Amino acid sequence: MGFPDQIVRTVELAHPPQKVWAALTTAEGLGSWFGNTATIDLRPGGAARMTWNEGGHVANMRVERVEEATVFGYTWPIYGLPDDDPRRTYVEFTLEPVGAGTRLTVVETGFAQLSDDAYKEAFEGNVGGWKSELGELVEYLDAA
Repeated sequence: MGFPDQIVRTVELAHPPQKVWAALTTAEGLGSWFGNTATIDLRPGGAARMTWNEGGHVANMRVERVEEATVFGYTWPIYGLPDDDPRRTYVEFTLEPVGAGTRLTVVETGFAQLSDDAYKEAFEGNVGGWKSELGELVEYLDAA
């Protein structure tokens, strides 16, 4: 493919891994910074769902990887594709203790499976989305 298959973002958080983990893996956490409401069955194969009030967007996710306070991964629909499209990207959060805080790395992969037009919308949408959402995560953690 002639374009990147993944988005990688790293952010330094002034909070311990357990606090960051709770923000990433609980319905309360996800529904506070990522979406407006969330549900999650935190086990590989478990279902998760997030909704956003703005635009009525819904993301049905499947939990793929759970390593307590270290790695959390899920698959979810690709932005811009029809709701019934079976293709998904994989999102993985890796938490690394750094001093009293946490280095959080988010990697989303799976964009190479898309056509040029679908790729442009999904990749660019998610690049901007992760920038915005990770900013909201920082605000949520700092306020808690």
